[in-house]
Amino acid sequence: MGDDVGSDDDCNYYYDDEEDGDRDYSDDGDEYLAGFEALENDVVLDSLSYRPSTEVITRESLLAAQEEDLHKVMELLALKEHHARTLLIYCRWDIDKVLAVLVESGEDKLYAAAGIKVVEHEDHFSSQLSSIVTFTCNICFEVLSADMVAIMDCGHYFCNDCWTEHFIVKINEGQSRQIRCMAHKCNAICDEAKIRQLVSTRDPILSEKFDRFLLESYIEDNRRVKWCPSVPHCGNAIRVEDVELCEVECPCGKQFCFSCTSEAHSPCSCIMWELWSKKCHDESETVNWLTVNTKPCPKCYKPVEKNGGCNHVSCLCGQSFCWLCGGATGQDHTYTSITGHSCGRYRDDHERNAAFAKQYLECYIHYHDRYKAHKDSFTLESKLKDTIQQKINMLKGEVSTIKDFSWLANGLYRLFSSRKVLSYSYVFAFYMFGDDLFKDEMSKQERKIKRNLFEDQLQQFEEQVEKLSSLLEKFGSCLEDDIMSFRMMIITLSMAIDNHCRNLYEYIETDLLGSLKWTVHRIAPYRSKGVEKAFT
Repeated sequence: MGDDVGSDDDCNYYYDDEEDGDRDYSDDGDEYLAGFEALENDVVLDSLSYRPSTEVITRESLLAAQEEDLHKVMELLALKEHHARTLLIYCRWDIDKVLAVLVESGEDKLYAAAGIKVVEHEDHFSSQLSSIVTFTCNICFEVLSADMVAIMDCGHYFCNDCWTEHFIVKINEGQSRQIRCMAHKCNAICDEAKIRQLVSTRDPILSEKFDRFLLESYIEDNRRVKWCPSVPHCGNAIRVEDVELCEVECPCGKQFCFSCTSEAHSPCSCIMWELWSKKCHDESETVNWLTVNTKPCPKCYKPVEKNGGCNHVSCLCGQSFCWLCGGATGQDHTYTSITGHSCGRYRDDHERNAAFAKQYLECYIHYHDRYKAHKDSFTLESKLKDTIQQKINMLKGEVSTIKDFSWLANGLYRLFSSRKVLSYSYVFAFYMFGDDLFKDEMSKQERKIKRNLFEDQLQQFEEQVEKLSSLLEKFGSCLEDDIMSFRMMIITLSMAIDNHCRNLYEYIETDLLGSLKWTVHRIAPYRSKGVEKAFT
């Protein structure tokens, strides 16, 4: 490999990844490193060979994106716009689902379920009302003229005031995307144009709110589109072609899991990351320790630590309680019973339970420390961008034979992305091997074997990442004569780390999560080029 790496064209290496469609990183690695503006100016994306599967929807482009889908359904099914919108909201703006349900259930059942009543002759109800001189509203029982009555596609009609009150209440309740008819047991969705017309005469601001709700339903009700979770909100939404698990990056720089909208957390499953976030959110090490090692007194609710002995525990307030169930008890006790208490668990061997609690704590601390160590390393190594950029600017300002530094951008990207993968891998390991999440999925022996194999891969992965980190730190002080040597080592390490990371994901997906029988946990697939950026 050394001879190949040293050739003039060795920056143009490719990865064999049919799933991701990965391509050369040394030429466009700058794209992944914010702040490397000097390098980004040299990057040219081949638009003919790259087709993004994620798209940014801004507030300005939201109306056009919604109308595109509306017109497709209107043309396919010969529907009016408000009927097409009702149908798409019912199917969560999934045109494929609309067509699938149409074929499976038929037009009548689909329209009835969605609340659509297609009127074949529009002037039928109008002519019917025009022949009526006076009209009694079945809601307010006022006797009114025909021009003060509104009729919906379902054929039900009430006075304009009652309709307006109904619409205003629903809009204020946030139910304005699909407002149903007031008639008893009528499932039909009211015409949005008539809603807008009636509400605007009384409250134009509320009418605008109604229009905004209709517009934003394309995001709120669309399983392919989600708001970027950035804080403060950047105003963008992301649309994906494939709603399977994926991680995306908004143009604002926010990377997130499209499934749960949390930060990008692969190779953790969404469930694992949710549990970990709750466990670690705003918790100091003291709080973490208290959570694992103490239980609240049933009388004063202060935390009590069990420091040995049997499962009978006494609080400083004088209250005795059972350590296993937390219930209040009397004080007289033996190793097998407590006066006035029987939870069915107290007879459990106290030494075994104490050992289990200690083992759980040690396991949590083990994985949490490593998770935090890689998070801290990522923060510290982020400063390398500025150091290396200064070195590059210095070399470019001198008479130097070296013009291309894209391999450095790729090395930095590989270092930063690997730190994140390593930190989330330890979260995965805690729930896979240390917690009770999969206790029924593996025997103790099987768990031990899989844990050893996993941690062996993780250790090899870590060693390569630490070598790359050390190498990039030394680059800032290297001489020009040594740069080609650094270049060869950084490229080689970047390729090795990419392969380690790919193998780790494959082991997690296939041998660990893929072997589960009773539960399903899925992770976003590994992408050598990183979290996919959404394009406008």
